Amino acid sequence: METIVVLDFGSQYSQLIARRIRESHVYSRVVPCNSTAAEIAAMAPKGVILSGGPASVYEEGAPQLDKAILDLGVPVLGICYGMQLLVKNLGGTVAPAPSREFGRATLTIRKPGELFAGLASVQTVWMSHGDKVTMETEDIETLATTPNCEYAACQLRGRPLYGIQFHPEVVHTPNGTQLIRNFCLRICGCQGDWTMESFIESSTRRIRETVGNERVILGLSGGVDSSVAAALIHRAIGRQLTCIFVNNGLLRKNEAEGVQQLFGRNFDMDLRYIDASDRFLAKLAGVEEPEAKRHIIGKEFIEVFADAARSVDGATFLAQGTTYPDVIESMPINGNPAAMIKSHHNVGGLPKDLKFKLLEPLNQLFKDEVREVGRQLGLPDEVILRQPFPGPGLGVRHLGAVSRETLDILREADAVFVEEVKKAGLYYKLWQAFCIFLPVKTVGVMGDQRTYEYVVALRAVESQDGMTADWATLPDALLRTVANRIINEVRGVNRVVLDITSKPPSTIEWE
Repeated sequence: METIVVLDFGSQYSQLIARRIRESHVYSRVVPCNSTAAEIAAMAPKGVILSGGPASVYEEGAPQLDKAILDLGVPVLGICYGMQLLVKNLGGTVAPAPSREFGRATLTIRKPGELFAGLASVQTVWMSHGDKVTMETEDIETLATTPNCEYAACQLRGRPLYGIQFHPEVVHTPNGTQLIRNFCLRICGCQGDWTMESFIESSTRRIRETVGNERVILGLSGGVDSSVAAALIHRAIGRQLTCIFVNNGLLRKNEAEGVQQLFGRNFDMDLRYIDASDRFLAKLAGVEEPEAKRHIIGKEFIEVFADAARSVDGATFLAQGTTYPDVIESMPINGNPAAMIKSHHNVGGLPKDLKFKLLEPLNQLFKDEVREVGRQLGLPDEVILRQPFPGPGLGVRHLGAVSRETLDILREADAVFVEEVKKAGLYYKLWQAFCIFLPVKTVGVMGDQRTYEYVVALRAVESQDGMTADWATLPDALLRTVANRIINEVRGVNRVVLDITSKPPSTIEWE
């Protein structure tokens, strides 16, 4: 499989680079920036992209590049920090810019070549840098400039090593996708045959080869990821798959009943229901720290599976709906295991003594790719277009320690919000819309009496792949209706607030 490797130097846009590569129908893979040339070579990439990053290349302790990567014989494209690092390793100079450049800039292309093929000589690009290349070597030539950046794009003469100071991966660079496509197809020589059809065919073969005559168990939540994983694995091995639906006590209102009904209707497979809510809530009692809650939920989830496996003869594989954003967000930043965004129950919470072999057929895919796979496998829209729901469930939408009482408050409020969003015709247009329980009480007045009750926050975001997101502007009438219904119908709540932050800097979920 043709692959472009993205070395992540801590940029908030590294995942976007990977997405843009895949839009060119080329498989991409994000790896830590401290990966060695030998490790990169083992991936047999057709090209390498060096991401941006928040550091300055001349600062002590700044992330560095294994220079041998430049001698692997494959094209390299450095973006922002990646460009500066590339130039520094090629003998150029990087220093603080007299005028920092953030936002849109006008790029003038001096030498189009393959990188700028098909693009007009003047382009709008997005800049975000305080340093810049200040001196070329005789082996480095300028390809494009901006009024504040003399070396906005450059290339090592006679070698396919390129650097660009701007960010082609963001939507603010209108033709950035074409530039990335030029790098992948023209410069790296990729064929552009990475499609979901090819993924389904290759994954089906790989699953059959991996599993053989053994059996697989899978945790089916009813969400997009686990549903598509189940459909894909079932396509490959049929009745060798047993799906287990675990009620961890952290599900949404009526979800346990809905999932059993839905999959009894759409899947010809062995589906088993386990109510383990008491077990999970007992373990979570008094636990407030988000990562501690995630790990408890993940650990209990796997242990419930271990218990359930006794009734599934020959089950040696545990299948999970792990997606690529799960893997990326659980990856150490700059090689530091302590510096990661968050752990995921289906990545970081697995106990060391796990008795099953893992089967994660979707761990190469972004969310929109997972949905497309589901469509091609014939899953109904009610599954494919369902909004993402975190594996730890309401456990990460309930700040602080959970209890049955407060979880019920959250369930009722969330059901009201989702119901009204659907009535407004917005559910399938939003990436996610849900409520968050805040473990604080505020003073209110109801029926001329003082109240002292909890706060619920509304969260609604728009996104294409979950890697970045903007808060959604909901109609005023909708917000008024939701707030009014929650206050009047959900006992224990006297205040509703709205979250209007984007990702980044926040994450979509609060924990």
